Amino acid sequence: MARENIRATVLGFAGAFVVFAVLFYFAGVDELVDRLTMADPVLLAAVFTVTLVWLVSWGTSLKTVLGVLGIEISVVRSFLVFAGAMFSNNITPFGQAGGEPVTALLISRSTDTEYETGLAAIASVDTLNFVPSITIALIGAGYYATEVTLGRNLEIALVAVVALAIGVPAAVYTVWQRRYTLERRIIRALTPVIRTLARYVPRLSVPTASGIERRINGFFRSIERVGRNPRGLAVALGLSGFGWFCQMLALWLAFQAIGAPIAFSIALFVVPIGAIAGVTPLPGGAGGIEWTLAILVAAASSAVSFDVATAGVVLFRGFIYWVPTLLGGVVMGVESARGRRT
Repeated sequence: MARENIRATVLGFAGAFVVFAVLFYFAGVDELVDRLTMADPVLLAAVFTVTLVWLVSWGTSLKTVLGVLGIEISVVRSFLVFAGAMFSNNITPFGQAGGEPVTALLISRSTDTEYETGLAAIASVDTLNFVPSITIALIGAGYYATEVTLGRNLEIALVAVVALAIGVPAAVYTVWQRRYTLERRIIRALTPVIRTLARYVPRLSVPTASGIERRINGFFRSIERVGRNPRGLAVALGLSGFGWFCQMLALWLAFQAIGAPIAFSIALFVVPIGAIAGVTPLPGGAGGIEWTLAILVAAASSAVSFDVATAGVVLFRGFIYWVPTLLGGVVMGVESARGRRT
């Protein structure tokens, strides 16, 4: 299974390399390099700082959710754990969907809690992060529409955001109302699969049916505890919204750094829309997010050409993608070494 995961990751990065190659070809490599090398170092430091603040904000959101579940963790520890979570998301295909199982294991080891609790915590944080992103995108798009006439690309993006703003909450509400039925179905479906896989995985004992049911029940009870804590939800949502604001500020600063300023209202709605492109077979959405952001920024700003938009987006993503990936890689390496010693 580990070999299959490695193969998927390698293929994902190979695909991302191809996507980037095509992007750089259309944007122009020479123009891109010239823009990036002339970036203001002071503003680059500002982008780096804002990136760290974003990680602290979402890490503290994770700390809040864990607190609701009765698990105490420091702000520093939650920051490092969340960096590890971002590392998992950024190196696995399909972004958060691919990285959450690894992240749950990291949370479990870091907080000495059960795996299903860690999975419930990171799943709750990811769900909570969706709400402010779409809300801010709608506000930004609405404000931007009062200033200029939306082009076709922006109209399509706005329709997609509105559809998500309506569809996802409706789906979440439906699932929540039928959670007990869903829980029973998942138990019936997963129990034989898990027991069969366990027979072929080295060093893994075959779990009993009651043990699997207990763990799945534990996951749903943890989700329910988070959903029934209004104060915790409000704090986590506030931290999530602030984290999104930091990402938007980082994009705005990135364009300031290359001498091609854009309206902040553009950053408000293109960053959440770009994040949707992260749900691709590419690791962490690498390549797909850059393409989406570059197209949207170029379409939204008449003063910014596609090559300039690509330079600003590459600079922005260079910090947003690689800072948590490198930092989280160190965290995961330390945790893996600790796990081998124990």
